[in-house]
Amino acid sequence: MGAASAQTTESEKPVPILSGGMAYLNFVSGGQNLIDTQFNPVLLLPLGNRWLIESRGAFEGQFQRPAPNQPYAGPLAKTLDYFQVDYIANPYLTVTAGRFLTPFGIFNERLYPVWIRSLQPDPLILPLATASSDGAMLRGGFPINSRVNGNYAAYVSATSIGVTGLESERHVGTRFGFFFPGERVEVGTSWQRTLQDVRKNAFGFHMGWQPPRIPLNLRAEYARSFQASGYWVEGAYRLNQARFWQKQMRRTEVVARAQQFFNGEIGADADAALGLPGAETREADFGINYYLRDGLRGVAGYGRQFSSLGNFNQWTYGITYRFLLPLGSEGAR
Repeated sequence: MGAASAQTTESEKPVPILSGGMAYLNFVSGGQNLIDTQFNPVLLLPLGNRWLIESRGAFEGQFQRPAPNQPYAGPLAKTLDYFQVDYIANPYLTVTAGRFLTPFGIFNERLYPVWIRSLQPDPLILPLATASSDGAMLRGGFPINSRVNGNYAAYVSATSIGVTGLESERHVGTRFGFFFPGERVEVGTSWQRTLQDVRKNAFGFHMGWQPPRIPLNLRAEYARSFQASGYWVEGAYRLNQARFWQKQMRRTEVVARAQQFFNGEIGADADAALGLPGAETREADFGINYYLRDGLRGVAGYGRQFSSLGNFNQWTYGITYRFLLPLGSEGAR
């Protein structure tokens, strides 16, 4: 039985995969409607058992009415989120080179795609220390003991500017986390140092918890840099255990997020250029996701933002879709 299993494993080979997500979303902020359309393809190209090329592009159109009763119009943005080569050196180490998602906190790497995130509006602190990196990275995981696993990432990025959609800054950083499988809890910390015009540090903390007996995802992040600081806490609960309308409820997820943003050492204009609020801000968001079928869901949400620049409501509704297409057939070498 062991020899047969080994022979089967050796005869199999990985195949390229085209995956990604699409979305049609409406954001109504302070009475102004923004139509956001996205197509985010992801390509995975394995080269043998140790090498992998992976890439994600982003095509996003944002359309508004320039004036009442006029047609919607707006720009189409094209960016390359990452294009990297991975070498799996051993079970505890993967070496990456190219353009990659900066491993600072958890939202940028794990939760950003429209078909994964529970609420469609970005957290207020997302732009802090999460610009894509062009350089090299070491990452992996390892068991510490029978109850705790560790995971890590260390990276260096070179300056890359002047090409639209391919900007990055020169920095170094690390992220380290502890995962407790029995409790299904992860806690970790991130650090980054900018190596160009302003040589200052950024740091953050993150956590995630999935209670074994409750269909709940609880996540939180805190980030602080010379630019700004803030935090968000989010809980997503799948209504699997509801005793009424069971068929409909098990497809339904309710979400809530609380967040706060604090100004740093830069002015309001610099904050706006980075996509940060121009003043200290508090925000509460609530949402509901309904899974029509695997990969396809309707989303809706409501948020209220409070700041010295004014308070306003933000409504969100739309649809997201995730696709997965193998670009070959499994078989013998």
